[in-house]
Amino acid sequence: MKTYLIALATLVTCSIPSLSVAAAGRPGPYISVFMGTSVARDQNVSGFDSANNPFDDRVTFDPGIYVGGTAGYDFGFLRLEGELSYRDAPIDTATDSSGFRYRSVDGNLGAFATMFNAFLDLHNASRITPYVGGGIGVATLHLSDTTAFDNSGKLFLYDDSSDTVFASQVGAGMDIAINRRCSLDVGYRYFITDRAKLDGDFITSNLRLESHNVMVGFKFKF
Repeated sequence: MKTYLIALATLVTCSIPSLSVAAAGRPGPYISVFMGTSVARDQNVSGFDSANNPFDDRVTFDPGIYVGGTAGYDFGFLRLEGELSYRDAPIDTATDSSGFRYRSVDGNLGAFATMFNAFLDLHNASRITPYVGGGIGVATLHLSDTTAFDNSGKLFLYDDSSDTVFASQVGAGMDIAINRRCSLDVGYRYFITDRAKLDGDFITSNLRLESHNVMVGFKFKF
């Protein structure tokens, strides 16, 4: 996470000289909708199984969906907005602490996030406006019932459960103007949550979500 924050700070610092000659955008409220792909990073999932034995698995994920919408106000160089979004991460593999990889893992980790974002628009003479920024908020992580197979047959790895935790993101992108009111938003977000404690009926799991998110959106300014 520190690497991404340093990269973001460097990009903003290098862009400051251009702000003095950039033309500010037209202020006003706006709304947007977007969709894209979320790619979750590998995670350690720890906790206690149904027999109260501790476990510490290494889990990988397949790419999932990323959808949402925003509403905010454009002040010219600065935009402030609220965001509602959902992303998911289908579980691909799970490997226990001994190195045994379970077969045919079937489960999903989803996150519904409510974020407050701030973006700096780097206006220029073209229709393409680069931007950088980030946000903070909360995310409800939901882990579905997750099953797999070992040498003895089918078993439950994790129980269906949810927890709400702190979340943050940093990102950048390009706003491509269609006309004075409408534009396309092509962007990237790096999203991370605090570690969630997911108390199921029989199994307790602890994990966090870190994901790379690429999206294309449509923005309408009033």
